[in-house]
Amino acid sequence: MLPFKRVKDPAMKGGGKRILITINVVGSTGPIRLVVSEEAEVAAVIETALKSYARESRLPVLGTKCSDFFLYTPVAGTEALSPWDMIGSFGVRNFMLCKKQPRVVTETAEIARKGSGNWKSWFNKSLTLKVTSHRIDSKRLGIGSLDDVLFFKFGRIVS
Repeated sequence: MLPFKRVKDPAMKGGGKRILITINVVGSTGPIRLVVSEEAEVAAVIETALKSYARESRLPVLGTKCSDFFLYTPVAGTEALSPWDMIGSFGVRNFMLCKKQPRVVTETAEIARKGSGNWKSWFNKSLTLKVTSHRIDSKRLGIGSLDDVLFFKFGRIVS
């Protein structure tokens, strides 16, 4: 029999106590179980979990970039664990791995950035288009200016 050299994972380094943790991946069928050192950083544990997940050919395919993921505990609630914390400092053995949501720029923010004038100029332009599309006989109605048309149509003058 040939000698087998076991390759140690970065999360396993250190002479500290080893613990068995369970990581539930959102969207996956079952948890990942890993043996890691208590002094291992959260980022190293995420990296190890992603490698194990890929090695097992699980679906959905997550990727290998550990900065795209958060690790949560049931104790911490809705706050993600810091990547520099030690995994054994939380006193729990169950974790949840979630992928970060990509930031989406809303259309209103783009419109606000593209707008060169203020809201009054936009409002007046939009009213001007609406008023000129209607044929109003200003002499018959006794209306002389755009302000009079606005007063006639909306009941007040917008300044």
